[in-house]
Amino acid sequence: MEHQEHGDHQDHQGIPAELDKLAAVIVDAGLKVHRTLGPGLLESVYERCLARELELRGVATRRQVALPVVYEGMTLEAGYRLDLLVEDAIIVEVKMVETLTRLHEAQALTYLRLSGRRMAFLMNFNVLMFKHGVRRFAL
Repeated sequence: MEHQEHGDHQDHQGIPAELDKLAAVIVDAGLKVHRTLGPGLLESVYERCLARELELRGVATRRQVALPVVYEGMTLEAGYRLDLLVEDAIIVEVKMVETLTRLHEAQALTYLRLSGRRMAFLMNFNVLMFKHGVRRFAL
């Protein structure tokens, strides 16, 4: 039987244990929101409910955080916004799409690079099983 590598194994390398623990809390909170609301609502509803669930768990969460672009030493407000910034460490992008695409993944990776953060999640709430809608990214 041939061994297949899973992308998730790479993500855990070099990530501080505290960040991994926070990541687990974020995924669990997303699962609770998905179980409570199910698919079919607006992204903004899931974003607000996820932020509320994290706050109920004592986790500092900011919504719609401006993400400037630094180009040639100049900081430009380009209109980018992080859906959620959790404990000033982990980016969460909330989606309500048929399927997550490479474009969504590129967005998460770009936000990581621009923000200097090490971890991000894409959470698509338009799925029957929440685990099929969660992707984790780490730099």
